[in-house]
Amino acid sequence: MVPLLLLPLLWGGSLQQQPGYELRVQRSVRVQEGLCVHVPCSFSYPWSPWLPYSTLYTHWYHRVDSEYHLVVRNNADEPVKTDSRSRFLLADPRNNDCSLSIRDARTSDSGTYQFRVERGNDVKYTYNKKMLNLQVTALTEKPIIHILEPLEAGRPTQLICSLPGACEGGSPLTFSWIRAAVDSLNPQTLHSSVLTFTPKAQDHDTSLTCQVTRQGSSVTTERTIWLNVSYAPRNLTIGVSFRNVTALKILQNTSSLPILEGEAVRLLCEADSNPPAELSWFRGSPALNATPISSTPTLQLPRMGTAEEGEFTCRARHLLGSQTLSLNLSLLWKSMSLVGVVPVAFGGAGVMALLSLCLCLLFFYIVRARRKPVAERPQVRDGEDPVVGTATWGSKQKLGADQASPSGAAPPSGQQQELHYANLNFNEMRPREPQDQEATSSPVYSEIKKTSK
Repeated sequence: MVPLLLLPLLWGGSLQQQPGYELRVQRSVRVQEGLCVHVPCSFSYPWSPWLPYSTLYTHWYHRVDSEYHLVVRNNADEPVKTDSRSRFLLADPRNNDCSLSIRDARTSDSGTYQFRVERGNDVKYTYNKKMLNLQVTALTEKPIIHILEPLEAGRPTQLICSLPGACEGGSPLTFSWIRAAVDSLNPQTLHSSVLTFTPKAQDHDTSLTCQVTRQGSSVTTERTIWLNVSYAPRNLTIGVSFRNVTALKILQNTSSLPILEGEAVRLLCEADSNPPAELSWFRGSPALNATPISSTPTLQLPRMGTAEEGEFTCRARHLLGSQTLSLNLSLLWKSMSLVGVVPVAFGGAGVMALLSLCLCLLFFYIVRARRKPVAERPQVRDGEDPVVGTATWGSKQKLGADQASPSGAAPPSGQQQELHYANLNFNEMRPREPQDQEATSSPVYSEIKKTSK
């Protein structure tokens, strides 16, 4: 350290600007704590014939509390401040270069700096008319994450984290990568400035953070980015809706769906991919250069008919791969469905259940009818046609005399005429044999059911 009172004597009246001495340097420079800064500088001084025979020396002094402390010089005989040693670097003065480099800046480095040149006995000058003002502020600089190439699912890649303003020779920096997807990686990799990992499709749109801490300091700076991972289509689905009401989603190929005749159907194809895949519809399995029937994710079928039956295929085309999903539509006739039953079923299971229900109901009523007591059956009276069973009163009067009612009269006055119906089941009809001509013929029937109307 050079006492302040001795400086005017050493500098020989150089407090006044002299002709031929010029310094070109920034007046004010700002740097964040722990980072590096380079201050360009150049100078000139008067030439003398005796100068080539002397050595040129340059110095930078730091003013602290009205005292000047030497922080860097190219003269090994002069001591410098201990805390600035190896952190302040001076350029080669032979090219009139007085540039100053500071590594691992500290808050104590803030202040005013003066440059001095010495050469022989003729040149001893301090450039006090133009000084450098250095300000060291808190570390707020955020690291930068470099992605060397676009991220693709399944392809290994590297990410590099760096802190702008940091330089070699400063305090070592500690790096930390924070992200759920890389927790299983080698811990040494997670504390390196270079991260090597293989992204997955689920890593898309997830965060990745790089933290940087300067050794010997508790100050940490970090930056968070969101990953953009490209991946081929996955989770391809087909949604089926009837009159804008979603009924189901098809997740597997070769699915079959019966649709009620005349129903309006809307098919919606969806795929998860990045960037979004190109979705289109085809009849049947699409060939290589087939023309789609729809180039949008939606396929509208306004009215279900025979022309709409068959296989419909959705294709998701992507730069990293394509995927297809098919659905078979079959026609369900209205006559085969019950009123109020929605014809939505897989593989015809609902249709079979519906038909079975109808057959069971029909069989139930037949069995119930056959089990009626015999007493309820009408008796065949003399003169009645056993095939017709019963007849109205008016019809009896038209029969022959031998078949008419003994009284042959109309029904009693005030008595309501009664209609009867019969259920007939002819099992067979055989011609009459000659030997049975004298016998009374009797037609075959299974049951006559008497009902009143």
